[in-house]
Amino acid sequence: MGSVTSRDRLMKLLGPVVEAEGFDLEDVTVTPAGKRRLLRVVVDRDGGVSLDGVAEVSHAVSAALDAGDAMGSAPYVLEVSSPGVDRPLTEPRHWRRAAGRLVKADLRDGTCVEGRIVATDETGVELDVEGVRHRADYQDLARGRVQVEFRRLDESDDAEDDGEDGDEG
Repeated sequence: MGSVTSRDRLMKLLGPVVEAEGFDLEDVTVTPAGKRRLLRVVVDRDGGVSLDGVAEVSHAVSAALDAGDAMGSAPYVLEVSSPGVDRPLTEPRHWRRAAGRLVKADLRDGTCVEGRIVATDETGVELDVEGVRHRADYQDLARGRVQVEFRRLDESDDAEDDGEDGDEG
């Protein structure tokens, strides 16, 4: 059985379990790690994923795997996490959850647009591109990526450092 089949099988098995806990199952990967395997389960939901949420999902997933013997007899380590900021935005829910963030969107016509997500609905997303609203329907979006933004430190952060080295004594 190929790895694609087992991923599909795990997605089918764990999807309903994760959804019952109020989350979306984003991905499942199994990678060899020495004598064991690492089973990574990526979940998300509106409002983000808390540590308590991860714990709840971990228990539910672990119970389902044990009950279904989906991982066989070889030992494995279960890791439940939320998607990283570098996860591509490919589903409407990904765009919705990135509202307010700066994104780079690749369109199916080969063009690219960068802007802040100001609104999403059932059919598409609205971006603020340098002060101009730009609407893109999901069907026209190939994928998007959240852009990492660095904020400048407040002036008040500088006030704490009075410039003294403290080496004078």
